[in-house]
Amino acid sequence: MSGTTTRITDPEGVTRRRFLAGTGSILGAVTLSAQAIPAAAQADSQAAAGPIGDGARVPVLVIGTGYGGSVAALRLAQAGVDVHMIEMGMAWDTPGSDGKIFAHTTSPDGRSYWLRTRTKQPLSNFLGFPIDKDIPRYTGILDAEEMGGIIVYQGRGVGGGSLVNGGMAVTPKRENFGAILPSVNADEMYSTYYPRANAGLGVSTIDPAWFDSVDCYQYSRVGRKHAQRSGFPFVFVPGVYDWDYMKQEAAGTVPKSAVAGEILYGNNYGKKSLQKTYIAKAKATGKVTISPLHKVTTVSPASGGGYTVVIEQLNTSGTTTATKSVTADRVFFAAGSVGTSKLLVKLKATGALPQLNGEIGKGWGDNGNVMCGRANHMWDATGKVQSAIPTGGIDNWAAGGAFAEVAPLPTGIETYASFYLSITKNPNRASFSWNAAAGKAELNWQTAWKQPSIDAAKTIFDKINSKEGTIYRTDLFGTYKIWGDHLTYHPLGGAVLNKATDNYGRLHGHPGLYVIDGSLIPGNTSVNPFVTITALAERNIEKIIATDL
Repeated sequence: MSGTTTRITDPEGVTRRRFLAGTGSILGAVTLSAQAIPAAAQADSQAAAGPIGDGARVPVLVIGTGYGGSVAALRLAQAGVDVHMIEMGMAWDTPGSDGKIFAHTTSPDGRSYWLRTRTKQPLSNFLGFPIDKDIPRYTGILDAEEMGGIIVYQGRGVGGGSLVNGGMAVTPKRENFGAILPSVNADEMYSTYYPRANAGLGVSTIDPAWFDSVDCYQYSRVGRKHAQRSGFPFVFVPGVYDWDYMKQEAAGTVPKSAVAGEILYGNNYGKKSLQKTYIAKAKATGKVTISPLHKVTTVSPASGGGYTVVIEQLNTSGTTTATKSVTADRVFFAAGSVGTSKLLVKLKATGALPQLNGEIGKGWGDNGNVMCGRANHMWDATGKVQSAIPTGGIDNWAAGGAFAEVAPLPTGIETYASFYLSITKNPNRASFSWNAAAGKAELNWQTAWKQPSIDAAKTIFDKINSKEGTIYRTDLFGTYKIWGDHLTYHPLGGAVLNKATDNYGRLHGHPGLYVIDGSLIPGNTSVNPFVTITALAERNIEKIIATDL
């Protein structure tokens, strides 16, 4: 996206109409028509995987296939335990009618959103025009779940959030860890579990010399220059992208993926999502089975021991086609912060798991996420070609409580804009509760609670704007609205470690039930959270295997 309207002056003569039509981004896209829904083979592939049968009995059932669930499945399988994973989304292993598994960022279609008939893009407006569009209802990859004053973006499919995030694999600074997980031994995390997680995820850092030379990171170099001129440290952020593949993309020798702007609705080639790392290793053991398009609705103690789990099988329209009851000796809740929290709140309130304690549903936070854009001068062009994988951040955590990733706006034309997703030290925490009349769990987050995040982000961007003589964009999140304070990509908490669970994720009152995902982390990680979620899962599952099995 661009600077203010007065600054959109492309030297190659892009007209306003052409500029609008050609502009999309990783966060908001303008398109003229929807692509066709993927081939029916997409749905057929789910059945071919052999979904769990009604009446089955399994040693371990894992609810969800994101970071925590994938770690648990792999390590349990390596310990000789048979594991069945339940995933609400699709397998994402079959190309659609365009030959690609995932839809392109600037051309959202049914594959792009989870059971919506209109896109819900984080950047909702551009130059005063709304940019969301109608799409076919489908079990697509990105869930934009609206709850209590916030939109929570979540990945739907085998691989969970790893399918749709920017791949920024950041380990928190050691000095910040005590505030993130106060009951966890930091020495163990930094000597054993963070390294194990980074190895398992395939984390690496971009070649700095290549970064400095390639056109697709001009936007990030501009972000670095502006940060450093205002006295802020710019840090290279590790990632889970195949950098050698990206070098080939930039050279034009392989199909483009990140360099083509693919990210928000999946990345077709170079990104090392969980499908390619933990899940691939888990499947290779021969002890892990996955049922996509299955949704757990209740868990309760079984009369003969273990737990009865009721599961709905879905079709690609989101309709329940079968209801199954299975028995599991042990159940791991790994449906993500929102999914796990909502399910546990329901199970406690409805009496299915009456012994769960009063901490269930509490301690939920948004990782302090807030977004903004800056309108640069024409001499600070950010580049027509932008890799969708962020590689740099501005660290003002110690002084201002903010860490800002320099994010791409891969539109295909020059925009003279810098865009940022900030993670901030926001102290506000929400809770989930059960609304019996509505039959659903609700979150009490209030949009006004984002103000500390805005204040923290301003410690960076007010200073940069002052130094550079630039201004904030006001047209990306509505009319004359500077801050994207309506969303989060990083939901955390709701079943907090050592409160709703013991110090290793065992749920109180119900032996054999565990939480192993981001709901264990109370609201903030100071950086992008998935490495911490993975490392904590590695720590917890090691203890559980050693002592419980």
